[in-house]
Amino acid sequence: MNLLIIRLIIFAVLFFAGLKLYGMYREWKLDRETLEQNPERRDGGQMVRCQWCNVHVPEQDALREQQQWFCSSAHRDRFLQEQREEAPTQHQHEDPDKRD
Repeated sequence: MNLLIIRLIIFAVLFFAGLKLYGMYREWKLDRETLEQNPERRDGGQMVRCQWCNVHVPEQDALREQQQWFCSSAHRDRFLQEQREEAPTQHQHEDPDKRD
């Protein structure tokens, strides 16, 4: 009886290891097919730096706004919001000596 349980455990481990290897093979094959269909991805292209988090991403995947690069729309929106909040108002730039 103990021998049967040991064999079942070994079979189960081998079965799940085989499933894992098969999944890894399918993922590798899919990645390879994607690279063959899109040769630009193989080279990576020009890398640009996200203005918000400083992560480098391929230019083709980045978003550009006001001559700045961003890795995501969330980072672009955060950066632009921060720029609006930091932008001085018209009154802050007035010269106090020129007031009437």
